[in-house]
Amino acid sequence: MSGKLTLAAVLFLAASAAIAQAYPTKPLRIISPYPPGGSTDIVARLIAEHMGRALGQRIIVENRAGANGNIAGELVARSAPDGYTLLFGADSLVAINPHIYSKMTFDPVKDLAPVATTIITQLILSVHPSLPVRDFKEFLAFARKTIPPLHYASGGNGSQHHLSTEMLKQRAGINLVHVPYKSGSPAVAAAIVGDVPIVMAGSSSGPLVKAGKLRAIAVTGRERLKLFPDVPTIGEFFPGYQVNNWLGIWAPAGTPEPVIAKLHAEINRVLAMPEVGERIRSVGGAEPWITNRDEFAAAIQRDYEKYGKLVKEIGARLD
Repeated sequence: MSGKLTLAAVLFLAASAAIAQAYPTKPLRIISPYPPGGSTDIVARLIAEHMGRALGQRIIVENRAGANGNIAGELVARSAPDGYTLLFGADSLVAINPHIYSKMTFDPVKDLAPVATTIITQLILSVHPSLPVRDFKEFLAFARKTIPPLHYASGGNGSQHHLSTEMLKQRAGINLVHVPYKSGSPAVAAAIVGDVPIVMAGSSSGPLVKAGKLRAIAVTGRERLKLFPDVPTIGEFFPGYQVNNWLGIWAPAGTPEPVIAKLHAEINRVLAMPEVGERIRSVGGAEPWITNRDEFAAAIQRDYEKYGKLVKEIGARLD
């Protein structure tokens, strides 16, 4: 019996290797939960273009925005596990959505297989120039004494903009009132015109800071942004505070291991290309993020636990 099992295992491995060697034999699809034309969409198409050349097949990027990535995620999760339909998605899909949505029609952790990380960035805490604070230290002092509390804009309930600011409130002992918008762009727009004095936004808001329309006072990552070397990290004041947002590529669960390994290696090769890194930095202040698959899995688990704890503490829910 054991001999038959061993033979079956050998035949299975041989068949899997043959599939990976032949793969791909037809065009691929990358499903993106972002609208066309934005910085994230540009990165998706950049990666698809270079991967397609190397794999010898066209890779089509399809935009399926909505529900914080759930629509795109479910489409991929329900696709055939053959490596021909992939998801270009954000960490929030697997690390935040399972905690804030009372009902999900799929399990992004179980129904999607991590393939590779792609880019990583961080958030910028900015204020309207009329707010009488010049830096983060002054901001904290001003926020602590201001009654009624200051308002801050975010890209929506349960967004990383929202959760990272709630983390700051906990660590700093300050009270701020949340004003959620439908996405990051209208939140930034509200801060620019002064409707809301504070905004937590993506690094793509950097040019607005450079133009003087916003004043950056802190960033959320482990290290300072190269774009603003004089702006401190929140972690410099509150050790252990760190929020990076990242994007990766997933396949449907059950996709053959050799196919995932081939895609992983190819994505990492593309991200290591100097011209790709330069283009990624130019469109949104992000950095290519090359990891091995164990590191990718660890990042998902770490952020899943971190945001799960925070969502439970603040009671954030979406129906």
